[in-house]
Amino acid sequence: MRDLLARGKRFVDRGLPVLILGETGTGKEFLARALHEYSERRAQSFVAINTASLPEHLIESELFGYQRGAFSGALPGGMKGKMQQADGGTLFLDEIGDMPYAMQTRLLRVLSEREVTPLGASQPVPIDVQLICATHQDLASAVAQGTFREDLYYRIAVGVLTLPTLRERDDKRELIARMLCDEWPGLRVDQALARVTSDALSCLLAHAWPGNLRQMRAALRYACAVTSGERLCVDDLPPELAFSPALHSSYPANRHEAPRDARIEETAYAASLASHTQYRAHDASHEPHDQERERILQALAQHRWNISAAARTLGFCRASLYRKLKQLSIPHVRDCGEALSTRHYA
Repeated sequence: MRDLLARGKRFVDRGLPVLILGETGTGKEFLARALHEYSERRAQSFVAINTASLPEHLIESELFGYQRGAFSGALPGGMKGKMQQADGGTLFLDEIGDMPYAMQTRLLRVLSEREVTPLGASQPVPIDVQLICATHQDLASAVAQGTFREDLYYRIAVGVLTLPTLRERDDKRELIARMLCDEWPGLRVDQALARVTSDALSCLLAHAWPGNLRQMRAALRYACAVTSGERLCVDDLPPELAFSPALHSSYPANRHEAPRDARIEETAYAASLASHTQYRAHDASHEPHDQERERILQALAQHRWNISAAARTLGFCRASLYRKLKQLSIPHVRDCGEALSTRHYA
């Protein structure tokens, strides 16, 4: 991101239009605002408009403004358009790839002549803006397909900056730390990751993040809101992360499944004891793990094989306890329950 910002600043310092490319949620507006803040125009307005979010009949009045009586329903005093509002500052046109073709023609004329004519006006108004556009679309393909004007493309695509997806970035740890600081006021960046368990951090780092930065920020806001402990653990993460196949391929598919009745609990405990005997006889090298195994079995028995309660007693996250069950060859209650169900209903 720092390299992109430095390169973009060189374009902005020369007054050249900038085009930011990237998937939805990669931080295109964030980069545009940063370029404005580091420019000589930072004391002036940064005006943003999402051209994909406006109905086609409103885009013209929003961009160029209108005078009194320009159309039915117009404000009595008229309205300055976004381009006039950004005069002297920066105009950010988000999702420009979705702009209607007819509006592309009008925009090209404004950019070429550096003046805008509000609806209902007879005289143009000079404007001086730093233009930054953004899109998640492939504009070169849109030009080839005839849905985006080629001359407008070359007008706005002077300084092209391509934002990587979150899954391609190698600074995810820093991003997580900074987002946590936003959620926990007073927390320093160098302290933030200590507030996340290793399992939860592994989950955050391994996730594909199809929604990019926007999805990561939402996930961390959720986790910070629901956690009841001093550290975020896997159980605090949104379901789409906690059920990640990459992280939990070794865990039971249903993290929240509870024992169905006492017979299942008794069967599970008996199976675990039998497994414990086989485990000890199998290899003497496992001897150092016996105490930990016994401690886990006792906690599970104490809480009637309630994984969440046992994990809290042991000081683990649920995910860590599942991993321990697998490492120490302790069968999970679900497997025992299924075996019991098969025996009763076969």
